[in-house]
This record gives sequence, structure tokens and C-alpha cells, in this order.
Amino acid sequence: MSELLGRRAPASRTRRTAPPAWAVLAAVCAGQFLVVLDVSVVNVALPSMRTALRLSDSGQQWVVNAYALTFAGFLLLGGRAADLFGRKRTFLVGLGLFTAASLAGGLAQDSWMLISARAVQGLGAAVLAPTTLSILTTSFPEGSERTRAIGTWTAVGAGGGAAGGLVGGLLTDYLSWRWVLLVNVPVGALVLVGAALCLTESRADRARRLDIPGAVLVTAGVAGLAYGIAQSESHGWTSTRSLLPVIAGAVLLAAFTLVEARTAAPLMPLRLFRVRSVSAANTVLLGCGAATFGTWYFLSLYMQNVLHYSPVRAGVSFLPHTVAIIIGSKLAPRLMGRVDARLVGAAGGALSAVGLAWQSTLTVHGGFAGTILGPGVVTMFGAGLLMTPIAAAATSGVAMSEQGIVSGLLNTSRQLGGALGLTILATAAADRASTRGEHGADAAHALTAGYGLAFLIAAGFLAVGTALIALLPNPTPKPA
Repeated sequence: MSELLGRRAPASRTRRTAPPAWAVLAAVCAGQFLVVLDVSVVNVALPSMRTALRLSDSGQQWVVNAYALTFAGFLLLGGRAADLFGRKRTFLVGLGLFTAASLAGGLAQDSWMLISARAVQGLGAAVLAPTTLSILTTSFPEGSERTRAIGTWTAVGAGGGAAGGLVGGLLTDYLSWRWVLLVNVPVGALVLVGAALCLTESRADRARRLDIPGAVLVTAGVAGLAYGIAQSESHGWTSTRSLLPVIAGAVLLAAFTLVEARTAAPLMPLRLFRVRSVSAANTVLLGCGAATFGTWYFLSLYMQNVLHYSPVRAGVSFLPHTVAIIIGSKLAPRLMGRVDARLVGAAGGALSAVGLAWQSTLTVHGGFAGTILGPGVVTMFGAGLLMTPIAAAATSGVAMSEQGIVSGLLNTSRQLGGALGLTILATAAADRASTRGEHGADAAHALTAGYGLAFLIAAGFLAVGTALIALLPNPTPKPA
């Protein structure tokens, strides 16, 4: 009987009707929206969180970084789990963990509870995010159809990051900072039900084995590097409190590379780096992530700490950024069908770098049009043009059985660059503000000088990332 059931099960699955393409796209985009939203939604709420839970300056930064670091560290594990254990199943597990951690964070009564919940949220997001792109790339054939789907996925994800300020501001001002996390609970439950109904299962045809040691090593290594950089803000770059974590992180990442080279089922098969599209796209994203991740963080602090915007006003001020990045993301696939996709990405990167350089000229009496609207729209429109060509290049020419791990690697590069970039930018901003304060500047002028330096360094990161686009192969989609 068991053999009979075993033979019938595959036939039963093959008779199932494939879900509509729009339903698949809606489900994965909803999951991606939640993941990216929670990178930025807490930014506007940070001052309120600090007051309510007595967060220190470093604690305030770790509310952001706890999410970002576990997200970056476990993305490769999440991508491999999707390939081996089933993309639908992994999507549901990641979303369920993310939703439960959001509930815990919203009910937190102390700073450690909030930071711990954010770390678990990041773990859930790390399982969920690469699965969304993996489902997308295995559901749509390579070419113009997949490129359009990736453009929509990019637009929704980028819109989630930009909309985080608005959502966070409205919830913080009219309800409580807790609702920037609690809002994920009903939304996550709704997406869970929809995904369970409309997604079908798919997985790679290979033994189910995960590289847990590799996941632990890469996560600990990234955390060590970021912690050491963060410690340099208060103890200096030559302090043992800064150097030891950085050295430990570098050693752990070197050990991760050795483990991946020798294990039979590596978390990150090193041979993938010999695929030009994969290695080049991830190199570009590492630099670009370092530049763009901190944009909303510093701009939110500037609006509230220097211009004295309310959380709602700060959130509404991000609305044009959201529109700009969505327009750029939706325009990119159309342009990629007409010109070399590398030119589209390079144009987007150049625009974003110009926008960040413009943003660095902010002053203590900055007006909305010249300080928030103008540079923000230029930066975000450019970012929208930039991301779709990179995502299309990274996933082209890769076997279906490895789409999950490549998607995880792509997200890892972006988040790793972003998390480390934020610590570098925050340290530079704090050093500049402290120096200006020692020379007699008041708090507003000192903070503004620090934020301006952070944006200028970010522009430099983005310029380097944009120059590296020349390494990409041309991912121009095939004719439909």
C-alpha cells in the first residue's frame, strides 16, 4: 500500500493546475515588501523607542543592526533551504517566524527584548527573502517575462523600504512605536493564508542536507566585523575593543571559506563565483548596499533631530522617495529591452551618487524642496534604475536547482554591504559631530555636519559600485 501511495503521489501533483502568474507575483512581492519595510520602518520610531525603553546611542543603532546582521548572516542558509526543502514550505516557515517575532518586538518591555526580537525577525526575513526571488525565477522563464517580473519585485521591495518612513511615522504618531512592529502580525497572517492557497511546491532534486557550520561561521564573522566597527565610535579604531572583534570576524569568514571548499554540500558552492554574472553582480551590490542602506536612517534622524519634524511629517516627507524608486524600477525593464542593460544600471548608479552628494550639502535650516525632496528623488529614482539590471544579471545563466542559493547570495551582498556600511557611516558621522562639538558648535550644527559627512561617504561608495557595473555581462532580455 505504501508503495502504491508513493507511486500515486507524484501523479497527483502533476495534475494540479498551475497558479496564475499574477497570484505568484502578488504573493512573493507581498513577502518581499514586509521584509524590506522592516529595514526602514523603525527609523522614524527610534526616538520614541529610545525614550520608552531607555535605549543608549549604541542600543538605538542595534535596533536596526540586529535585524540587518541576522538577515545578512542567514540569507545563504535560507536560500539553500528553499532549494532543498521546497520553496513554498520555506516561504511559509520564514513568514511565520517573521510574524511571530514582530509580535514579540511589539510587546517588548525592555531594550534587550526589543533587540532580541529584531534579531529573530531578521532570521525569519533571511529565510523569506531569497525564497521570494527563487520562486520568481523558477516560475517565470528567462527573458523579458522574467525581467518584467523582477522589475515589479524590485519596485515593490524598494517601495517597501521607502514607504517605511511614512508607515512608521503614521503609526508612531497616531498609535505607538509598538505598532511599527505589531502591524506585521495581521498583514503577515493574511499573506500566509494567501501564499498557502496560491503557491505550489518546488525543490531541487538532490539530497536534503544543510551546511549548518557554514551558516554559523558566516553569521558570526559578519557580526564580529560590524560590532568591531561600531565599537570604534566610542573607543577608537586602535582600541582592543574595536580590533579584536574585527580580527575575529575576519578569521571566522576565512574559516567559512575553507569549510565551503571542503564540505560535500556547501552552503555557498565556491564554483558559483566563477560564473561572471554572479560574481560581478554581487560585487556591485556590496558597494551599492553600503551606500543606500543608511540613506533613510540618517535622513530620518536629520529631519527629527535637526529640523524638528514630527514622526508623521518625517514619514510623509519620504513619500516622493517611494514614488521615485517605484517609477525607476518599473522603467528599468523597458529600457533594458532597448539598450545595453549595463548602461541602464550605470545611469541609475550615477544619478544616485549625484543625489547623495547633493544630500551631503544639508544645513541646519534646510528647506524641504532643496534638502529633502530634490536630492531624495534623484537618489531613489537612480536606485530604482540600478537594481533591476543587477538582479537580472545575477540570476541569468544559473541552473534552476541553484536559484535559491544565488538569490540568497544576492540578498546577502546587499544586506552585508548595507549593515557594514551603516556602521561605518554612523561612526564617521559621530566622529565628525563630536569634533565639531569640541570646537564650539551647538548640537544642531554638530549633528548636521556628521550627517553631511555620512551622505558624502555614501556617494563615494556608490560611485565605486557604479564603476564596477562594467564587469557585468549584458542581461538584456530575449525577445518575448
